[in-house]
Amino acid sequence: MAFFELRQYKVRRGKMKAWLKMFDEEIMPLQVSKGMVVCGMWHGETDPSVFVWMRRFNSEAERERICNAVYADPRWADDIAPRAYKLIDPTKMKIQRVVANKKSNVQ
Repeated sequence: MAFFELRQYKVRRGKMKAWLKMFDEEIMPLQVSKGMVVCGMWHGETDPSVFVWMRRFNSEAERERICNAVYADPRWADDIAPRAYKLIDPTKMKIQRVVANKKSNVQ
C-alpha cells in the first residue's frame, strides 16, 4: 500500500525566497531524477517560516532505494545539503508518514 511523507520545515528568518528557489531549481529536480514522487509543496501564507511538502512511496523498499540514491549522491552530500541547512533549521524538521483514507483524492 502506498504511503506518503508529510514534511514540514522551519525556514530561517528572511530566507524563504532563497529556499523556494533552491528547492524548485535544485532539491526537487535531484529527488525527481532519482525516482521520487513529489505530490506538492506549500509555504506559509502568513508565517514566512513554514514550508511543507509531501512525497509518495509505493513501498518501504522503494522509499529506502530512492532515499539512498538521493542522499548518497555527491551533489546532495557535498553541495546541496550544506547550503540547504543554512536556509532551514534541520533540528525543527517534522516528518510524518501518513496513508490516504479510502475516499481521499490522493492515492
